[in-house]
Amino acid sequence: MKKFLLSLLMMFLIPFAGFAADTIPIDTGATAWMLTSTALVLLMVPGLAMFYGGLVRSKNVLGTMMHSFAAMAVMSVMWMAVSYSMCFGSNVLGGWIGWNSDYLFLKGIDNSILEGGVPEYVFSMFQGKFAIITPALLAGAFAERVSFKGYLVFITVWGLLVYNPLCHWVWASDGFLYNLGAAGAIDYAGGTVVHISAGVSGLVAALYMGGRRGYPRTQIRPSNLVMTLIGAGLLWVGWFGFNAGSSVSSGLETAQALTATQVAAASGALVWLLIEYFHLGKATALGFASGILAGLVAVTPAAGVVQPYGALALGAAASVVCYLAIIVKDKLGYDDSLDAFGVHGVGGIVGALLLVFFIRDSWMANATEAAGSTWTLWQQLGVQAAAVGVAIVYAVVVTLLILWVMKKFGGLRATPDEEMEGLDRSFHGERGYGMLNPN
Repeated sequence: MKKFLLSLLMMFLIPFAGFAADTIPIDTGATAWMLTSTALVLLMVPGLAMFYGGLVRSKNVLGTMMHSFAAMAVMSVMWMAVSYSMCFGSNVLGGWIGWNSDYLFLKGIDNSILEGGVPEYVFSMFQGKFAIITPALLAGAFAERVSFKGYLVFITVWGLLVYNPLCHWVWASDGFLYNLGAAGAIDYAGGTVVHISAGVSGLVAALYMGGRRGYPRTQIRPSNLVMTLIGAGLLWVGWFGFNAGSSVSSGLETAQALTATQVAAASGALVWLLIEYFHLGKATALGFASGILAGLVAVTPAAGVVQPYGALALGAAASVVCYLAIIVKDKLGYDDSLDAFGVHGVGGIVGALLLVFFIRDSWMANATEAAGSTWTLWQQLGVQAAAVGVAIVYAVVVTLLILWVMKKFGGLRATPDEEMEGLDRSFHGERGYGMLNPN
C-alpha cells in the first residue's frame, strides 16, 4: 500500500517538477531596470512635447504638444492590438512583416518570460514606447499647419505601413536587415527604425504639404525657449532608458550604452555651442538644445557597440553635419518647421554610418567568427549603408503613397483660416497662454 501511495505521489509531482525546470526564472535586477527604462522612454514624450511646444508660436503651443500626447494614446492601443505582432512575430508576406496570433492584444504572453529573465510584458511595453515617440518626432517637420484629425489618421496608417515593417526588418530575429552580412545591420536603439524613418518621412510630408503661411517671408519666432530647454533636459534624461534599456539586461553592456549616451549628448551640445561662437559670435540656448539632440540621435544606433571616445566623435560629427543641414534648409527654403529631418534624419544617418569606425574589437571578433572568415569594417559599412538606403527609400515611397491617398479624402493640412487662427483655437478650442495675444 505504501509503495502504491508513493508511486501515485511521484506520478503527481513529476509533471510539476518538469514544468518548474522548463520555466525561465525572472531576473529581478534586469526586470527592475527594464521597468525603469520603459518609464524613462515614456518620459521622453512629454519632454519632446515641451521641446517642440516652445519652438512654435503661442497660438500653436497646445496643438503642437497634443501631437506628442495623442501619439501616446493612438500608438499604445495599436501596439497592444496588432503592432507588437507585426513587429516581432514570425515572417509573413515574404518577410515584409511579422505575424503571431498569440501577440494580438498581447493575449498569449501572460506567463511568458524571455530568455534573459525579463517578462515579455515588460519587453513589449518597452518596445511600444519607441512606436509612440517615432511619429511624435515626425510631427515636428510639419508643425503649425496640420489638422488634428488628419494627423491622427496619418500616424495610424504610417505606424502600420512604415514603422512596423522597418522595426521587423531591423530588430526581429528573422528580419532581413537583422541578418544582413555576418552580424546584421547595427541599430542598437533606433537610429534607423526611429530617427531616419521619422526624419525622412517628416521631410517628405513637409515638402508635400508646402510651407507655413507666410514662410519664409514672415519671420517665425519660438514662443517659449525656456520650455524648449527644459524639454531638451527631459529628453537627455529619458534617453538613458532609450539606449541603455535596449540591452534588455542589467549588466556590462547596459553600463557601456549608458556611458556612450552621456558622452555623445555632452559632446554634441559643446560642439554646437563652439560652432555658434565662431559662426554667430553668440552661444544660444536653442543651439545648446539642438546639440544635445544631435549627439543623442547619432549615438542611438551605436550606444552598445562603441567605446566612449567613439561616442564623443559621433556627437561632435553629428553637431557639425546637422548644423550644416539646417543652413542648407534655409538656403533651399523648404519648411521643415522644427528641423525633424535636419536633426533626427541627418543625425541618424551620421550615427548609423560612422559607428563602424569606433566598434569595439570584441564585437568585430564575434562578427568574424560568425562570418567564418575575417569581417572588416568596410564590409560592415556596406551593411550599414544598405540598411540606411532601404530605410530612406521605403520611408519616402510609402509616406508619399499615404499622403496621396489622404489627399483624396481631405488631406493632412489645415485650412488657411484654421492656420491663421492657430491650432489651439481651431482644433482644441483652447489657448496655451490664457488671454495672451495668440499671434
